[in-house]
Amino acid sequence: MANETTVPALPCRSIDEIEEFYTALGFTRTYHQVRPNPYLALRREDIHLHFFTIPGFNPEDSYGTCIITVPDTGALFSAFAEGMRSAYGKLLISGIPRMTRPRKRKNADNLAGFTIVDPGGNWIRIFPSSNDASREEPPAGRLATALQNAVVIGDSKGDHRQAAKILDGALARAGDAPNAELVEALLYRAEIALTLSDRDRAGELLARVRAIPLEAAERERLAEALAGADDIEAALSAG
Repeated sequence: MANETTVPALPCRSIDEIEEFYTALGFTRTYHQVRPNPYLALRREDIHLHFFTIPGFNPEDSYGTCIITVPDTGALFSAFAEGMRSAYGKLLISGIPRMTRPRKRKNADNLAGFTIVDPGGNWIRIFPSSNDASREEPPAGRLATALQNAVVIGDSKGDHRQAAKILDGALARAGDAPNAELVEALLYRAEIALTLSDRDRAGELLARVRAIPLEAAERERLAEALAGADDIEAALSAG
């Protein structure tokens, strides 16, 4: 058989706050039920997500997760980011809900994926649907390798303190690491600092990034990462 469809049903505290969040990302309601138990179905093109409530549910304790494969993770991230900025005035990069930036994952064939943590604490993991040219050999430098490990620990596992420890050690030994690698590592560490509610540390790291001289070719290569610097700055300014 072919053309089967699987639709995840995920827990939440309130279907109303779930609907508000996903509506900002471009989803529409396809089903809504209050009794006998609250249930919500949402759709964005071919992405279907369903939600049910659990009395006394704490999003921070959620184990809800699913994987969604899409043709272009960058395009979908940009659309979600635009919706977030319109609804919330900034990209949500810390707390619940939040969204990570697309980054290559060494535990996913080095393909670039990103994650949404929604108001129910569910991790919606988004990856490319095909193994195409977006998969490249990972860089071999020590700092770049440490960043790869930190991304797996932070973005995939959710252990941000351990990811911070990995990067702090690597940055202390960075020495003559290429500027491009240094920028990417510092920006991810700044994002982690925000996730850990360490705003002062995030500001210090962002200032280090802004002080690094970059050639035009490096700025072009780092365009996506530098856009992340703007989002970190916006988050710091918003308080």
